[in-house]
Amino acid sequence: MQRLGLSPRKALGQHFLVSGGIVNAILKANDLSVDDLVVEVGPGLGVVTRQLVPLVRRVIAVEMDRELARALETEFEGTDGLEVVCADARDLDVAKLVGGGKYKLVANLPYYAALPILRRFLESDCPPVSAVVMVQREVARNMVAGPGDMSLVSVGVQLYGRPRIVRYVRPTAFYPRPRVTSAVVKIDVYPGSALELNDRAAFFRVVRAGFSAPRKQLRNSLAQGLQIQGEAAAGLLVAAGIAPTSRAETLGLEQWGALYRQVEGSGVSLLY
Repeated sequence: MQRLGLSPRKALGQHFLVSGGIVNAILKANDLSVDDLVVEVGPGLGVVTRQLVPLVRRVIAVEMDRELARALETEFEGTDGLEVVCADARDLDVAKLVGGGKYKLVANLPYYAALPILRRFLESDCPPVSAVVMVQREVARNMVAGPGDMSLVSVGVQLYGRPRIVRYVRPTAFYPRPRVTSAVVKIDVYPGSALELNDRAAFFRVVRAGFSAPRKQLRNSLAQGLQIQGEAAAGLLVAAGIAPTSRAETLGLEQWGALYRQVEGSGVSLLY
């Protein structure tokens, strides 16, 4: 960084990966082949990029920091199969970026923007075949949680793919060191989604309503979130095969799907 005249920008949540062992774990987890197109979000100093380029057909490295993007272009000038794109991954037109084709995602995500970036890719018209992402440990645990510990994050990720924690990563693997432990998560993305939904946005309105007061019984949080009477909420839950006294974190994905279908068919507004 001294040679390039750069320093980490706290405002962008920059913590650059410097551990070769973690780089190897990331590359191994994504089962790469010479025919792959890989989108790398947050290439940083190019530690993963340098190892990635020789392994695949093409790498598109997306970097938000203009100075860092220019430095990467300079560092990798003349490198075949690499394109550096300066953009905010939260605003990307993913299908346009990859030309509508198949690709794999590799990402060292800033903690403050990890979930919006991941959603951008998973919810796009052109989602990745698989994703290997670095996130904060607590976020990783939420992503892989099962019924009993589910959250809005769990539902949001597991609707689109099957996540698993590859390994935890100590702060010493980064420069500068963050104050928290991170985790590498692999997501095997489904060709469609885990549930057949007429309207995904409406589905998530139901889920958000259920988690609107997570310490309350589901009949109460659902009533509050959907702005309906408690008796009506209880009736929807019973019709979906769910005990009204359940709490949101105990429901699995299929139960959320059943509840969404009941709400959708009930005439309750999901437009707000």
